[in-house]
Amino acid sequence: MSQQLPYRQYRKPSRQASMDPHNDLNPHIDHYIGIDVGTGSARACIIDSSGDIKALATENIGLWQPQNGYYEQSTTDIWNCICMCVQRAITQHNIDPTTVRGIGFDATCSLAVFAHDTDEPVPVTGPNFENDGNDRNVILWLDHRPIEETDKINATGHNLLRYVGGKMSIEMEIPKVLWLKNHMPPELFARCKFYDLADALTHMATGNENRSFCSTVCKQGYVPVGVDGSVKGWQEDFYEAIGLGDLTKDNFKRMGGVDGVNGKYLSAGELVGTLSEKAANQLGLPPGIAVGSGVIDAYAGWVGTVGAKVSLSPDELDSGVPKNDMSQAFSRLAAVAGTSTCHLAMSKEPVFVDGVWGPYRDVLLPNYWMAEGGQSATGELLKHVLETHPAYNETMSMAESFNTSIYDYLNSHLEELREKKGAPTISYLARHFFFYGDLWGNRSPIADPSMTGSIIGISSDRSMDGLALYYYATLEFIAMQTRQIIETMNEAGHSITSIFMSGSQCQNKILMELMATICGMPVLIPRYVHAAVVHGAAMLGAKAASADKEGKTEDLWSIMDRMSKPGKVTRPGKNEAEKKLLEVKYKVFLEQCRTQQEYRKVVDEAIEGWGSA
Repeated sequence: MSQQLPYRQYRKPSRQASMDPHNDLNPHIDHYIGIDVGTGSARACIIDSSGDIKALATENIGLWQPQNGYYEQSTTDIWNCICMCVQRAITQHNIDPTTVRGIGFDATCSLAVFAHDTDEPVPVTGPNFENDGNDRNVILWLDHRPIEETDKINATGHNLLRYVGGKMSIEMEIPKVLWLKNHMPPELFARCKFYDLADALTHMATGNENRSFCSTVCKQGYVPVGVDGSVKGWQEDFYEAIGLGDLTKDNFKRMGGVDGVNGKYLSAGELVGTLSEKAANQLGLPPGIAVGSGVIDAYAGWVGTVGAKVSLSPDELDSGVPKNDMSQAFSRLAAVAGTSTCHLAMSKEPVFVDGVWGPYRDVLLPNYWMAEGGQSATGELLKHVLETHPAYNETMSMAESFNTSIYDYLNSHLEELREKKGAPTISYLARHFFFYGDLWGNRSPIADPSMTGSIIGISSDRSMDGLALYYYATLEFIAMQTRQIIETMNEAGHSITSIFMSGSQCQNKILMELMATICGMPVLIPRYVHAAVVHGAAMLGAKAASADKEGKTEDLWSIMDRMSKPGKVTRPGKNEAEKKLLEVKYKVFLEQCRTQQEYRKVVDEAIEGWGSA
């Protein structure tokens, strides 16, 4: 490894032009590292000062399911995977570690637990919570153990619930903290301090206790000072009401403290600290590198997508027009798609939307508000529909024989089926097939975890053709529910006119065309389809590296404007007959959503008092 230089020597390289001709042969290049911790893997991305990705590396992380509905991870395992990713990205792509100026983190919105006296991981597995080699100290976002605790929290009707979409989700972290309080030995719980996973990672990187607004506001019930009379950010009466009054002691020290008193809270990418000696040695980097305040993974997706300069007239996103100022952010919905899909929108003023989390102030840019809608399952829904169909194995075998994905194979098969049937469009083939797919409940805009699925038009067809139509109907559902979320948000006061999408689903041509046509707006796909989230995290590293002596950093939008890459746009279809068909099917979709709730209600009324349900 090259000699480690003192922080002051390599963090702020001279911007003066050199007269030495040898420097022209080896120009100095600054690099920034983004770290993304998803549900199944950790990723490292290295970008240069123009935002071009120079290296990527991925490592699978452990996931434990000790019983049904429980999902756990380990910050020790996650950190080891991060270190492997960074080292591999550095060495395999010949990046000089001394050129790294900043590091940014994003992670799933999961709860991480440490001991405040030893800073060691505290196991979250009952009933004994013993630390005999068990360092599983993370309760994952999709863990559904705190059902009773979530109900208790929402029964308070506390005013802060207005800022999480009306009620706290079981995916959030305070219900999980309360579950630990109810199940841990009291003396062990008294030793615990709590982090959102992104904040845990910046803590492990820097050693300090600074927290991010993104983590605390979005997932822990923190209301920024000045919002609706908030004085400390944390709401003491709320904690007392739900049974967590002991966490209010010492100005909420175990949750991160009170901003400006015994804690510090930062918007995305602001300088949270510098890389410690210990973390630097583990990562294979020099100590002292700037570390940016972390964000939840979907929010890194917003950073990595919506800054693209866009022209809605040519086929390619034009890097020169129009002027890419902050006003454009308010009309752009970031759809960050994976296992599930998150929908993020920014506004100047708070917009309250039933079934949409937020509004959240300061989480990305100071004094701006974010709203977060979402679909509980999109990638997972497609996977389930395919794997449970009788023709799945046959179709998978065919896709493998053509050396393509099952999704690309089915898209080709649908086109062949259209030609075979003489249909004007693929949508015409499925005109009488109506699929409603809330198989994992509804996150937005109904916010009803008991929602399920329904099919109208199911037949005895067990063939590959039948699977192809079922698959296509699932794509229609994903697009129609996206429209339902957008319409709900716009009716409440948002002004969304375009969708900036990231994730592997962007490569599905049929889905992107359906999304654009059904929603009636362009869908913009970034250049780095698979890396938009981790690319956004790297931009947070660039923001942290821009800090001056007072800690003031460059505006995040300015960084996004400079580092975002052009991509491609998919526009709404122009076939009037197809648009008419999809419009009618959207009305059926809304009816399926409404009637499911009505049917369940009349049945519950009919059997009231009968059975344990």
